[in-house]
Amino acid sequence: MSAIIKIKPLGFPWETTDPFLFCAYHEDQYPQGNNKLGPNASLEGRNIGQDFNAKDGWRMYHGTTIPGFPAHPHRGFETVTIVQKGLVDHSDSLGAAGRFGNGDVQWMTAGKGVQHSEMFPLLNSDKENPFLLFQIWLNLPRDKKMVPPHFKMLWNEEIPNLISKDENNKVTEILIVAGKLQGKIAPTPAPDSWASSPENDVAIWTIKMEPNAQYTFPNASEGTNRSFYFFKGNEIISEGYTIPVNHEIITNGNQSFTLKNGDTESHLLMLQGKPINEPVVKHGPFVMNSQIEIQEAILEYQQTEFGGWPWPTYDHVHDKTKGRFALYPDGREIIK
Repeated sequence: MSAIIKIKPLGFPWETTDPFLFCAYHEDQYPQGNNKLGPNASLEGRNIGQDFNAKDGWRMYHGTTIPGFPAHPHRGFETVTIVQKGLVDHSDSLGAAGRFGNGDVQWMTAGKGVQHSEMFPLLNSDKENPFLLFQIWLNLPRDKKMVPPHFKMLWNEEIPNLISKDENNKVTEILIVAGKLQGKIAPTPAPDSWASSPENDVAIWTIKMEPNAQYTFPNASEGTNRSFYFFKGNEIISEGYTIPVNHEIITNGNQSFTLKNGDTESHLLMLQGKPINEPVVKHGPFVMNSQIEIQEAILEYQQTEFGGWPWPTYDHVHDKTKGRFALYPDGREIIK
């Protein structure tokens, strides 16, 4: 029986299957930065505050002077933010903060509610600021929807990287953000994360294949959903199919799956997990099990702002001189 269930084009954001909600893929070729850590370029012709058009190869998103996403709330799910290029400045309603990127991952369990901003400071004033980010929304089951919010940094130095050579000495490189592969185990995610339980079979891997490289992914457990998102390259081959770039490959998780790359370097993201199999009701940044719970989330946010906003601006960024760091609500700080 074929391991491939379906092949379909990628949209925006990328569609995902239970337990995932969606994946947003952002790649921008930002210009040199100015003294406010925004782009040293004219913003004329952009829909500032809602700029999702890749004019000149980059976007401001919801930012007005600095690209990114100013303060906004979340409840009822987790975000996994993989920053392959560039930097993200995090600030939140718990008083926590951080600057991370260039291979780092932030795992945030929103739980009962948190407000945070994600801004993209352009620190390089003498050269371009390339940026590449995946943000994966991972659902929480009913019994974890209202856990205390928390984030954890998975620093790039801690994330295991599997280097595999096929019989022709061609290399496939797999970064294990979540789950395990060939004896390599990802760092533990945030506290109260549903994904931390091995029985839920959650795995998140980024994959880079040399031209003509081949790799066989081992099977997951019965009932596990698994998808491969082919976002950069030319074509890959599997089970008689030649699959062009910008396609999702949905596979049977309980079967092994072999990919053979074409003649250019290819990049993929793999998402895997057991389905939660509960009702999903979404309203913007809130993901609950019923419409009543959504209404309760909106009302509570209007009344409390999930703790308020302790930073001077909603698009807060950290000092240009700061390196990678994480400041937690208890005052503990990690500097990299």
